[in-house]
Amino acid sequence: MTKYQFETTGTEVASDCAASINDKVVLITGVSPGGLGATFALTIAKHAPRLLILAGRNVSKIEETVADIAAIAPSVSTRLLKLDLSSQRQVREAAREVNGYQEQIDVLVNNSGIMAVPFQLTEDGIESQFATNHIGHFLFTNLIVNKIANSIDGKQVSRIVNVSSNGYRLSPIRFDDWNFENGKTYNRWISYGQTKTANMLFSKSLASKIGNRGILSLSLHPGTIHTNLSRSLGETDFGGLQELDLQQGNRQFWGGFNFKTLDQGVATHVFASFHESVSIKDDNGAYLEDSRVFLPEEVGSWGRDEVEAEKLWKLSEEILGEKFEY
Repeated sequence: MTKYQFETTGTEVASDCAASINDKVVLITGVSPGGLGATFALTIAKHAPRLLILAGRNVSKIEETVADIAAIAPSVSTRLLKLDLSSQRQVREAAREVNGYQEQIDVLVNNSGIMAVPFQLTEDGIESQFATNHIGHFLFTNLIVNKIANSIDGKQVSRIVNVSSNGYRLSPIRFDDWNFENGKTYNRWISYGQTKTANMLFSKSLASKIGNRGILSLSLHPGTIHTNLSRSLGETDFGGLQELDLQQGNRQFWGGFNFKTLDQGVATHVFASFHESVSIKDDNGAYLEDSRVFLPEEVGSWGRDEVEAEKLWKLSEEILGEKFEY
């Protein structure tokens, strides 16, 4: 297998995965121009997927990405999907729309997210980062799971990729206070870390619950990239992150961050979504960085623990008032 590294670009990985991308139906959440989701869509569009379903809250921004795709790959079909992950009502509407599609989905990339925003409750009474980054994707994925292509003779034919972050280092799941006592104990970075841990544990749960249907479930850290995800943050906000890393002893982050370009930032998206070296037998539920599957000892225990994963699944069901049993 080609040895990928920090500097590897999505363009390079997509070229290696061209045969796997060809003729696939891919649904991507969070596709605003200038972000990782849009860059991922543009990168794989050059290799003839059958259909790109582009989901996001702002339809006009999705239309911009559709136009960008049409400019470089006019033969690739695209479809817009309005999806507001902060609203359970709207997530259910979007899922009903997807379940009405004729096509099955080969790859679902749960890319959308918000980062370190001020405390706010959604219309469902959930802290906004936890609602958008985890609960919304948990609900959407479970509601459309039957549209995600299932196994044929036990062979893997589909993937679910949850975009996490090495920011998971900042917090495990706060099972007894996931809503930060309605803001009284809120720390924007601890909240963000909790949601990124949730992305990883959700991937673990999906692997254990639906892996036997031929679905490969993965989570990943794309790298640190200047995108619109951090548009609301100032120097003092990032100072809070540095202070937290100092307090927690995360020494490797004390000297600042090594940034990636957008093209480098989507390399692991492409690798997780299409590379044939990632195995449903050996890698289901795994966490990836730099287009590489991390070993268990390279991942914090709270981001890979099966007991914590099951506890989060049950907590998510309780929050939603709905059970998803496989």
